[in-house]
Amino acid sequence: MVVAVPVTNPAGAEAVPPHARPRAPARAHAARHAGERELRLDLFRGIALWLIYIDHLPPNILTWFTIRNYGFSDATEIFIFISGYTAAFVYGRAMRERGFVVAAARILKRVWQIYVAHVFLFTIYLAEISYVATSFENPLYAEEMGILDFLKQPDVTIVQALLLKFRPVNMDVLPLYIVLMLFLPPILWLMQRSADLALGLSVLLYALTWQYDLTLSAYPNGVWYFNPFAWQMLFVFGAWCALGGAKRMSGVLASRTTLVLSIAYLLFAFGVTLTWYIPQLARFMPALLEQWMYPINKTDLDVLRFAHFLALAAITVRFLHRDWPGLKSPWLRPLVVCGQHSLEIFCLGVFLAFAGHFILAEYAGGAWLHFMISIVGIVVMSGAAWIFAWYKQVADKSGARAKLADEDADMAGGEL
Repeated sequence: MVVAVPVTNPAGAEAVPPHARPRAPARAHAARHAGERELRLDLFRGIALWLIYIDHLPPNILTWFTIRNYGFSDATEIFIFISGYTAAFVYGRAMRERGFVVAAARILKRVWQIYVAHVFLFTIYLAEISYVATSFENPLYAEEMGILDFLKQPDVTIVQALLLKFRPVNMDVLPLYIVLMLFLPPILWLMQRSADLALGLSVLLYALTWQYDLTLSAYPNGVWYFNPFAWQMLFVFGAWCALGGAKRMSGVLASRTTLVLSIAYLLFAFGVTLTWYIPQLARFMPALLEQWMYPINKTDLDVLRFAHFLALAAITVRFLHRDWPGLKSPWLRPLVVCGQHSLEIFCLGVFLAFAGHFILAEYAGGAWLHFMISIVGIVVMSGAAWIFAWYKQVADKSGARAKLADEDADMAGGEL
């Protein structure tokens, strides 16, 4: 790349008038900065993938390193917030530049891709569970993974699965994301006219969900494990942050008061979670506080979970800056690459989690086997992410047009 350097006189004054300087390099630099990936999002999406995989395994040593054991929220909040942020950032730009119809078409194309991935995951996951249950003559696998109804009525169950109403264990995130993305076009349209109004309506829907118990029914009974009417608030909040909300909150996030309140709330949440694992500490919990807090509802995104995520996010944004050199460290590269291919890695993680569950159920290996299965799963996920990244790089070199066509999905993580 050729960079124009201004010619100066001995006194240091520029000899070339400002209006005569070439402007192309500046525009190129701005374009590169605008298209540069936000590695912090990829990093935390990768962290969430690893945490989800570990949490889906039976309790083991690494389980104690997941955030759900130290507070109210877990990796799901990270996923949904980042999904809303990246989707709004990418498709919001497309809506501004090319209009509502083109942006909506791209979003719906992405929804279709995620839906196909969900159906593929459902099919292979059922085959994996059914094969293990049959080969080892242990129907408890089918019961534990929630596929007994499929074995009894496969025709009806498949139709319900295509309608996103029937889902085996560990397959609840993709249906939630499909529904949220399906309603993204009108959300973005409103946000580009009044972002605060869109966020306010989202909060109102969240409140109405709690007041009137709004939900979606599941098959054969019950409701969606992640209620879209409630979880949409976190998704929309992420979109609001991407479209200027985070910049407007920069002063609040940088204040010492916010830092103190965030740390205090995290310590409070940690103290409460300690009582779940150390019953002797429960006597220090005031009865009125327990009556107000419990149950901390994950299905409807309890406000305590949302506040816990906000506290974690506030501290993270304060101390982890966009230009932190560690984001490009080879030590964090596996996490970043996993985050950049999160849809594929999430699906792989579901398969690996059941495989690990099966091995631990059939072979008594103690804590070390638990630990090794966790590590092997993470290594396999990282290796697969490297392969996806390598293939994408090769494909980009051989087809620039295809690269431009897929730019939106790529900047959003490709992804979940």
